Amino acid sequence: MANYGNEGQQISKMEQGMARCRSVNEKIKERVCFSPSFVTILQKVMAEVIGTYFVIFSGCGSVAVNKIYGSVTFPGICVTWGLIVMVMIYTVGHISGAHFNPAVTITFTIFRRFPLAEAPLYIVAQLMGSILASGTLALVMDIKPEDFFGTVPVGSNGQSLVVEIIISFLLMFVICGTSTDDRAVGHLGGVAVGLTILLNVFVAGPISGASMNPARSLGPAIIKHVYSGIWVYIVGPIIGTIAGAFVYNLMRSTDKPLGEITKVGSVLRCASRDDNDR
Repeated sequence: MANYGNEGQQISKMEQGMARCRSVNEKIKERVCFSPSFVTILQKVMAEVIGTYFVIFSGCGSVAVNKIYGSVTFPGICVTWGLIVMVMIYTVGHISGAHFNPAVTITFTIFRRFPLAEAPLYIVAQLMGSILASGTLALVMDIKPEDFFGTVPVGSNGQSLVVEIIISFLLMFVICGTSTDDRAVGHLGGVAVGLTILLNVFVAGPISGASMNPARSLGPAIIKHVYSGIWVYIVGPIIGTIAGAFVYNLMRSTDKPLGEITKVGSVLRCASRDDNDR
């Protein structure tokens, strides 16, 4: 009988220990899942998914509609890309910074003005938004091989690579000049970025498709299984955005040393400032 009593006490202690462990684990989960930092990161990731989704849905949708029905025209495609980017910058830029572009996120991270821990989350969110938007277009439209709404080099891969580097350089150069420089008019950052994309599509669209964004090219490629020259749209925009940010920051007026000059901020700087800062 004594043995049974000891065994019962041991079992009871084990159960109490397990209950305490479960209680501690639940408290840790509550603190992590409901902490302000976790909620903030979740909001940023959601903003990037939604923003990228509508950028790709509208931009690539205009390409698909024009190829299927011929009712949008090339200038209409250019305007659509510029307008949707501008609209989404002003819609969620104050939440996530409105990157919508892995090349932009990578560039900000390299220049140490974006947290390295958040960069993979942003990139995954952007790719997810692009894939979801491309999948939606494939579901709601009868997309034939000739109606592919992704980007494929028209000429050689080398030509498209050079064009992607140049237009991505210009895009990042404008982002730095209009949205991250304290001397710029921050309210107009979204307009300037949208117009830059419009102009880039006008010039480079017939040559490379004017991607400027790895997510823009990867989403349609994954959904429709078209990977011709896909590396161009990954390497080109990343090289171009890094170069654009580096050059602009060399031109930025500051008394800081060279290492500090090459830092850049978020895509959309806060438009409002405290009265004391004015």
